[in-house]
Amino acid sequence: MVLVLKDKADIKKIQEFLSERKRKKNFDAKKFCGAIKVDEDALVIQKRLRDEWN
Repeated sequence: MVLVLKDKADIKKIQEFLSERKRKKNFDAKKFCGAIKVDEDALVIQKRLRDEWN
């Protein structure tokens, strides 16, 4: 996308537009904590998955 600015008024319009936009929130990893229930030890699962590459 190309934007041509001809004068200071164009720059001011863009600044106003950007300031009104909602900002993206940070990723909240805590909401996924405990989302997967596993009956097996995590280390055993990890070793088994790594052995698949051999």
